[in-house]
Amino acid sequence: MRLVHLLVADERRGPVVRALVERDIEYVVLEDSEDDVLLEFPVPSDGVGDVMNALREAGVEEENYTVMGNAETASTPTMETLENRYADDFDPLTRKELRSKTRDMARDRFSFVWMIFLSAIIATAGLLVDSAAVVVGSMVIAPMVGPVLTASVGAVTGDREMLYDSIQLQAIGLAVAVVSSIAFGYLLKSFSFVPQLQITALAQISSRVAPSLLTVAVGLAAGSASAFGVTTKGPTSLIGVMIAAALIPAAATTGIATIWGFPVIAIGSLVLLLISVVSINVSAFVTLWYLGYRPDGFDRKLWAFEDRREAASLAVFAIAVLLVVGWAGFATYQQVTYQQTVNQEVSSVLDNSEYANLTYVGTNTQYGFTGSRFESETVTVTISRTSSREYPNLATRLQNRIDAATAQNPSVRVHFVDYQVANSTASDRTREGKE
Repeated sequence: MRLVHLLVADERRGPVVRALVERDIEYVVLEDSEDDVLLEFPVPSDGVGDVMNALREAGVEEENYTVMGNAETASTPTMETLENRYADDFDPLTRKELRSKTRDMARDRFSFVWMIFLSAIIATAGLLVDSAAVVVGSMVIAPMVGPVLTASVGAVTGDREMLYDSIQLQAIGLAVAVVSSIAFGYLLKSFSFVPQLQITALAQISSRVAPSLLTVAVGLAAGSASAFGVTTKGPTSLIGVMIAAALIPAAATTGIATIWGFPVIAIGSLVLLLISVVSINVSAFVTLWYLGYRPDGFDRKLWAFEDRREAASLAVFAIAVLLVVGWAGFATYQQVTYQQTVNQEVSSVLDNSEYANLTYVGTNTQYGFTGSRFESETVTVTISRTSSREYPNLATRLQNRIDAATAQNPSVRVHFVDYQVANSTASDRTREGKE
C-alpha cells in the first residue's frame, strides 16, 4: 500500500481530481492556497504506475512535489475495488521509486570495502576446508548487489554519476576480494596453518577453475533476477546472495591459486570472475530495458561531456574494458567448446556395448601452458560402476578420441565411483524365510 502526497498547481486541479475520480481513488485536500493544492490519497502498490501515468496525462510533471510512503492499511469506500482491480497486475516500480530503492541499497565506501574484505576471508577459509556451508556464509554478507543494481539503474535512467560510481565500486570490491584472499592465503601458508596441497583436489575449488556455459548461465540469471526483483516491492537480499555466489568464491579461488603456485588456475578463475561480473551487469541492464525503463534525453544526460579530457578518459576506459571482456569472452568460448567436444567424445565411447554397465558422471579439465599456448593439460573423466570389473583400455580409447577431435594431447584419467545395488527380491525372500 502506498500513501501519496501530491502538490498540484491550482490550474491543474480539475484535471488531476478527475483522473483520481475516474480510477475510484478517494483523496483528501491537506492544504489549499491560491496557487497550489496538496492532495493525499492511498493506492495499492501495484496500481502506482497506472495512477501516476494518468496524473501525468492530466498535466502533473515528473518534477512535481510528490512523496510516496508505505502504508500498512487504508480504509476507504473504494479500497476493496482498487485492490481487486490491481491484484493480478504486474506493475513495476516507477522511475522515481526505482532510483530511490536502489540508492537506499548503496553503501558508503568504507563499509562496502570492509564487508567485501570479511566476505573474501570467509570464502578463502571455506574453499580451503572444502566446506560449502562456509562458502555460502561468505556470500550472505557480500554487498555486491548494491553497485550492480545502481549501475544498471544509472544506465537506464541516464544518471551518469550513478553509473560511473557503481562501476568503480564494483572494480574496487573485486580487487579487494582478490587481494584479501591472496593476503590471507599467504599468512595461512607461511605459518603452516594449511599445508602445501593440490588445490584441484578440493571440490569447492575444482568447480571454479575455469568458466563454463553453466557459470555464464548463472551470471545471466542472477543479473536478470536482481533487476526484476528491484523493480518489485519485495526485498532483494536473497538475490544479493546469488550475485555474490557468482563473484566472491571465484575471487577467492584466484587468490588461493596465486599463493599456492597454480598460475593457470589463477588465470582461469580470474576469467571466470570477469565473465561473471560482465554477464551479471549486462543481464541486469537488458532486463530493466525490457521492462520499459528508459532514460529521458539519453544522449544529453549520459554522454554529454564538459571537456575533451573527460571524453578521452572515458574512451580509454571503454577500450580497456572491451579488450578485457573480449579476451575473457574468447577464452570462455574456447573452454565451453572444448568441454562440449570432450563430453560428446566420452559419451560416444561409452555408448559401446562393452561399457553398458558404466554411467558417465562428468568431466573435469585442468589447464596448463604448452609452450606459448593455453590448453588442457589433464582431463579427468568420472564414471560410476556397479562392479569391480576392470577396463584397462578405456583411458587410452578416450584419450585417442579426444586427441583426434580437439587437436590437443591431454593426459586422460578415469576415476571410477563404485556402488552397490540391493536386490530387493532376494531381501524379501530372506525376510520371509526368517518369519
